[in-house]
Amino acid sequence: MTGRPAPAVLPPSLRAWLGLIAALATLVVVVLGVLYAGHDKPGMVDRWIIQPTADSVRPPWRRVALAMDFLGEPAGAATLVVATVTGCLLLRRPRAAVLVVAGLGVTVGTATLLKHLVGRTIHGGNLSYPSGHTAFATALALVVALLATGRLGLDGTAGTLLVLVAALVAGAAMGWAQVALGAHYPTDVLGGWCTALAVIPATAWLVDRMADRLADRMGDAGRRERR
Repeated sequence: MTGRPAPAVLPPSLRAWLGLIAALATLVVVVLGVLYAGHDKPGMVDRWIIQPTADSVRPPWRRVALAMDFLGEPAGAATLVVATVTGCLLLRRPRAAVLVVAGLGVTVGTATLLKHLVGRTIHGGNLSYPSGHTAFATALALVVALLATGRLGLDGTAGTLLVLVAALVAGAAMGWAQVALGAHYPTDVLGGWCTALAVIPATAWLVDRMADRLADRMGDAGRRERR
């Protein structure tokens, strides 16, 4: 039995633009990592924006920041992942469900690895670059935006704009919370945002390639059985 192939999680019309953005984001991550490797103080850019302290924001906004921060913690992140995967499956988008798990896993794993490689610290030796919370929130927004782009059938320009706006809103919201709570420097947040922009398009492309190859193999097997 044959059917229509599953929709790509990275629409062909977005591949060139998001590929370019991923390359630029990778460059930013590397440059910031080299600049702040081994540092334990805010850089010039960080001081221009805000000096991270434990009381950078006060109630009621502090409660908002804490709520945002919870969404990047294991319990909150797991809840978001399960909800998003469930939504993908209900919409019959198995590739998107795979991308949620693989993309977020690779993004968080990459951010964690970079933290140990760069060795930048904040507040008594806590590894800070890049921000894993910001990377996670941005990655989740990117996956959801890619799903929406496919569902709505948006072309390259409109689809790319939707994806970037979603990434910017999610990254800015989580990044604000991290800086406001004194957990990260602003440049850590930028590094986390760019980490997601670099990882998700590449992971989405790989998911599509693997899914297409699996579909071709199943199709060949089915044709051999009918002979």
